Amino acid sequence: MILITGATGLVGSHLLLELLQNGKQVRALKRAGSSTSTVDKIFAHYNFPAPDKSIWVEGDVTDYFSLLDAMEGVEQVYHCAAMVSFSANDEETLMKVNAEGTANVVNAAMEKGVKKVCHVSSTAALGRADNDKIISEETVWKISDKNPAYAISKYAAEREVWRATEEGLDAVIVNPCIIIGPGDLTKSSGRMIQSVRNGLKFYTGGANAFIDVRDVAKLMIALMESEVKNERFILAAENLDYKKVFELIATALNKPAPAIRATALMSALAWRVAWCAGLFSNSSPFITRETAMTGQQRNVYSNKKIKEKLNWNFIPVKEAVENACKF
Repeated sequence: MILITGATGLVGSHLLLELLQNGKQVRALKRAGSSTSTVDKIFAHYNFPAPDKSIWVEGDVTDYFSLLDAMEGVEQVYHCAAMVSFSANDEETLMKVNAEGTANVVNAAMEKGVKKVCHVSSTAALGRADNDKIISEETVWKISDKNPAYAISKYAAEREVWRATEEGLDAVIVNPCIIIGPGDLTKSSGRMIQSVRNGLKFYTGGANAFIDVRDVAKLMIALMESEVKNERFILAAENLDYKKVFELIATALNKPAPAIRATALMSALAWRVAWCAGLFSNSSPFITRETAMTGQQRNVYSNKKIKEKLNWNFIPVKEAVENACKF
């Protein structure tokens, strides 16, 4: 039996699909009240029957005893559950869900005799290279007031996994970059698609790495079914300018591409305006101080380790964008 935490999310839903297509027995964890409607739509998008209701179990990574119940008879755990937020107001919750939640997952896994855990981290948890050098699995994390709360929480979560491996748990960590695929348009890369569809005019001068969610799911399974343990892997298909990715999205949607480059000064002004607007609307701003900063950064990631380990050929980002936009 396999358990997936965060099974209603972008990665979790595609992992669930891939495992069921492979004929695996899966138990999918979701929080009480969480809807599975997007998961059903994703399955329909790939012409696969929606998951049987018996697959779903209620629980929460912040509730240790619910994890013990969910892991009864489980041999493998894919830990996909996480909170993604770049709002400074969410720092406490980010640490509780991402760091403490991961501690609960690995502790419960050890208590229930789980054979192997795959932890979904993020490139945000990696160190930042100096002088625009390529970031790899060996890049050292540096304490800085420029590290957003989300990155700190994911770094802390990784420390819990490494601690568990010292205590005898077999685990593998994956560090995906920006993941593109069918999912909720109000979250993650879905917001990029939604913003272009709504007529986004500006792009930033930064760059990042991108990957198709289908590759993420398949790579996780491949690592879990291999002899690899107690290692981490960056999952990245291509390093691209944000401008290029916005252009790919615009083409797929048959919409005009953002044509005005937002300078650092413009981005700084934009997040402050968005913050003020959020105060009056009682909603989360689309752009925050952290996203304004990262939108101007040019981060380049190496995928050499995972390519050599599994001899992997990645889905082009263009195809990932077209698939997500079709959905």
